[in-house]
Amino acid sequence: MHKILGCALGLLLFVSTILLPTHADAAQSASQDVAYGAGSVFTTLLYAPFKTGFCVVGAVTSALTLPFGGTQTAGKVATAACGGTWTITPDALRGKEPVRFVGDSKR
Repeated sequence: MHKILGCALGLLLFVSTILLPTHADAAQSASQDVAYGAGSVFTTLLYAPFKTGFCVVGAVTSALTLPFGGTQTAGKVATAACGGTWTITPDALRGKEPVRFVGDSKR
């Protein structure tokens, strides 16, 4: 009886050493996802007012450019100012996607 119990305990320890790191990685991955999500919300709350201000200044500049540069130039100014990234995503915090403060003005 003690031999069977000892073998069962040994087998349980062996299996648990194989399975526990996988479970720990999954728990760590979930906690990292939560941390990146919270960081995304926090950095977006800091980033969005600056981006909004830049867009407003760009819109005013675009309106002032319209009589002198025409619609294409005004459109490029508005696109450059108001385009780009508006929210900071978890992938941006991980470095998987870029954060573009200025939009692409090529048309």
